[in-house]
Amino acid sequence: MVSTLEILQKYWGYNSFRPLQEEIINTAISRQDTLALMPTGGGKSICFQVPGLHEDGVSIVITPLIALMKDQVKQLHDRGIRAAAIFSGMHYKDIDRTLDNFVLGDYKFLYVSPERLLTELMIERTKRMKVHFLVIDEAHCISKWGHDFRPSYLKIKDFKEYCPKATLIALTATATDRTQEDIVKQLGLKQPKVLKMSFKRTNLSISCLGSGNKLRTLAEILSKDKASAIVYVKTRKQTIETASFLKKCGLSADFYHAGLTNELRSKRQDAWINNETQVIVSTNAFGMGIDKPDVRRVFHLHVPQNMEAYYQEIGRAGRDGQMSEVFLLYNNLDIETLSSQLEQKYPPTDFISKVYQSLCNYYKLAVGSQPDEKLDFDFFDFNSTFGFKAIPTHYALKLLENQEIIELNDAYQSPSTLKFIVSNKELYNWQVKNKALDSFVKTLLRIYGGEVFANDSLISETEIARAHRIPQTQVIRFLDRLHQLGIIEYRKQSTSAGISFLGNRFDAQKLPLNFKEIKEKKKQESDAIRHMTDYVKSQRKCRMIQLQEFFGENEVEDCGICDNCKKRGEEEYQGRLLTEEGLLLEIHLPCSISELEKIHSSKIPLEQIIHQFVDTGKWNLINGKLFKSEL
Repeated sequence: MVSTLEILQKYWGYNSFRPLQEEIINTAISRQDTLALMPTGGGKSICFQVPGLHEDGVSIVITPLIALMKDQVKQLHDRGIRAAAIFSGMHYKDIDRTLDNFVLGDYKFLYVSPERLLTELMIERTKRMKVHFLVIDEAHCISKWGHDFRPSYLKIKDFKEYCPKATLIALTATATDRTQEDIVKQLGLKQPKVLKMSFKRTNLSISCLGSGNKLRTLAEILSKDKASAIVYVKTRKQTIETASFLKKCGLSADFYHAGLTNELRSKRQDAWINNETQVIVSTNAFGMGIDKPDVRRVFHLHVPQNMEAYYQEIGRAGRDGQMSEVFLLYNNLDIETLSSQLEQKYPPTDFISKVYQSLCNYYKLAVGSQPDEKLDFDFFDFNSTFGFKAIPTHYALKLLENQEIIELNDAYQSPSTLKFIVSNKELYNWQVKNKALDSFVKTLLRIYGGEVFANDSLISETEIARAHRIPQTQVIRFLDRLHQLGIIEYRKQSTSAGISFLGNRFDAQKLPLNFKEIKEKKKQESDAIRHMTDYVKSQRKCRMIQLQEFFGENEVEDCGICDNCKKRGEEEYQGRLLTEEGLLLEIHLPCSISELEKIHSSKIPLEQIIHQFVDTGKWNLINGKLFKSEL
């Protein structure tokens, strides 16, 4: 049989494995469940792709992001390896054909989102596949104590029943001890081998910079050279504003967020990967699973909510092992915002009950009824109907989902988008000639403003229908017509946003909320914010040591290249210089300051040397004359 090293050489062209890769691969091949912790850039994908090629059968890879799936499938295709992905928005026939390839053909890697696992088609085809490995990427998502909990990951344990002979390989870049224990429990791993790589990254120079004008500081650092960079910001709006500012500064920059069309996201991602664009400004999902080794700088223009997310994101710099820089730019308002956002994330119990009751009223569900199908859900319409504000309602829905009372599908996060692709002047001239759609266009501009000329804007067909006083079906027809005429680019939500009630409809005043768990989770997130803010504000302790200790590593030493290490090194160097210069001048004492000025030749100001030696008690200053202290 071909060895794992021969597979590595044949498909990847490497002559040796990276640290820990071979041990993970051998453990998987020996049919032992594995939990592997490898920092971003450690080469996680090889740890399941090599054993998947070494053994007969199919590897099902569960991963949360469509962009990540597509990127990895493309990389496998480029290496001559048969792989495919199933994700939301695919036509039923395409899914059917793809699954048949894994039942009947010689396809090796099937990438699938956790939401697709328990569909009838997936279950029936999986039963007919020879599934050798079940791979769970971003495994921390299954833990409520992880930094990015996804309720859909809880389906994996049930899905395992349909491929009972599969060996499990769970991988993550970030997991505390508690999260690791929960991953093992939630996945039902059988006597797993837990393998960890050190979290130390010797090629990352980390800095946290307080800044009164973060955009100016960012532009100044980026202007030093044309090195590839990622800039992480908090909101979609900030991606647009930041990229626009950098362009005005003469830099090659573009923005990326989940609200863009798939086509536009792919186009911008490819331009950045191919170094046609120097800087990509994005919300936090960008970069996950993208194999771009030469990212030289990663910036955060906000303080992340926890160390796990921060570590994962800075790990996208320097994946080729070359020296790289990461910067966190912050001000006091950023730190205050974290605490206020935490309070928003955990709305009061009475508001959660009110949102749940409103959902039941929205769908006319009686107490004790059990709706067993997915219900279409329009977030804009729901808020408008009951007079709710978007942010607290969103968090109430997410908390109900995390408590497994409801389930929201993928499309909830991806509404329709709209952009005008003609200029203001061209649009005006067109409106004059097309009175039938003139008032409809005015309604769009009144709701969404001038932003629709510059960027893809998120829209709600229900909101437009209410504002223009026409049925939603007619809104869609009008938007389709404007799209066909080349006036707008309209991307309708691929599938309708949906909500499912899990179990019977409860009395809203007696919701089975796990208050102990909610309180504990809130405390955990509060502690995470404290860890993050302490890290940002720290002025002395090595940044890398702080990260390693957070993840439970004990054998640590200063990195020597972070801002705090450099600062301490400079202080120690200056201290030594001061002492050396002072001792040289001391041999001429007693004498006046003016006499010392004639002798003094150091770059260090004489005043600074005098202050140090007087403060330490080594010299005395009496009547403008310096004497050695008689200690």
